[in-house]
Amino acid sequence: MNLFVWIPLGLLFILLVLAFYKRYQMIKNIEEVADHPELKHLNDADFEKFIAKGVSLVDFWAPWCTPCKIQAPVLNQLAEELEGQAQIAKIDIDHNKKMASTYGVKNIPTLILYKDGEPVKRFVGVKSKGVLSKAILQHV
Repeated sequence: MNLFVWIPLGLLFILLVLAFYKRYQMIKNIEEVADHPELKHLNDADFEKFIAKGVSLVDFWAPWCTPCKIQAPVLNQLAEELEGQAQIAKIDIDHNKKMASTYGVKNIPTLILYKDGEPVKRFVGVKSKGVLSKAILQHV
């Protein structure tokens, strides 16, 4: 290949690296949002009682997890909009390893939808409000 091919390829590579670096900086510095009052924080002791009746969406998360921070505002919106129809909760897997192990959580965020204590749907990774809301409303 001649020089006229390598120069554009080199410039394209530099632009891609800069774009990825800018995106990395934006995501790395994302701040945590305050939880909605209807969003419950669970632990290993109260988990089973919380999911026992009705429809519950539980987010298995950790404070150091950037995708979990991205998912948090969606959970707040769901907690507000679905108040009375479904329960929305979070469980920190760093401090509550038993439930994470029981439900086979290997990646976070993992969101599990429960109906009357039984898991009915599992989501791994960041999911939109529409996807989660649709799944919840199908089981209400």
